[in-house]
Amino acid sequence: MSKAAFAIAAHPDDIEFYMAGTLIMLKKAGYEIHYMTIANGSLGSKDFDRRTTAEIRRKEAMAAAELIGAIYHESICEDVEVFYTKELYSALVPEIRDADPEIILTHGPYDYMEDHINSGRLAVSAAFFRGMPNCSVSRPCTPVDTEVAVYHSMPHGLKDQLNKPVIPELLVNTASTVDIQKDMLRCHRSQKEWLDVTQGKDVYLKGIDEGAALCAAFSKKFTCAEGWIQHNHMGFSSAGFNPLADALKEDCVRNPEY
Repeated sequence: MSKAAFAIAAHPDDIEFYMAGTLIMLKKAGYEIHYMTIANGSLGSKDFDRRTTAEIRRKEAMAAAELIGAIYHESICEDVEVFYTKELYSALVPEIRDADPEIILTHGPYDYMEDHINSGRLAVSAAFFRGMPNCSVSRPCTPVDTEVAVYHSMPHGLKDQLNKPVIPELLVNTASTVDIQKDMLRCHRSQKEWLDVTQGKDVYLKGIDEGAALCAAFSKKFTCAEGWIQHNHMGFSSAGFNPLADALKEDCVRNPEY
């Protein structure tokens, strides 16, 4: 059985902006890859009601996941309803147990948006609870006790909620994935068309280039990169366990300034 990597983000298209390059690189390295957004994107339209918008965005996210051969996991709540609750972590624990990932990619606690922060908190807790047989879960699933490493993505513009810099610890070379990420973003047609009208044509796609350039500058090596900070290993793995660096080798470097 191949090792697995699981990207868990807040909204449809967040994975594309912050995590997809690394996820694609892990796929190339032999990992089974998983794709999940906690929220369903239901507030991402001015033209349709919640239910219609959520279904449109679900289909768009499924198409993006299919494009890179990722296993799609259903969302578990509405936009701006991503709170740290028993209901939500009980629904997320089974997804993590079933996938049994060695690597989890998720948002950081320093992100600019509450849905992002809470999605990261839920992913961390659900990973921590993965081996606890008495944990509340929304459906039957088998606990797992394999090692897992959690990595937190960079926020938009590398700035936290108070507009202070966030410095990446690890940089992953995404020069070979940028075009694929843009193809994934094009799958989110409802969002691209909305932003083309409200913010300028192709601003949606330019976000990939801008983020990749900001992170690449820290690497002193890559032209495009995604940045990561590894979560404390306690409760997740042995000390020094860093499968992202091990899997990607020269395509993953530590920030010399971190």
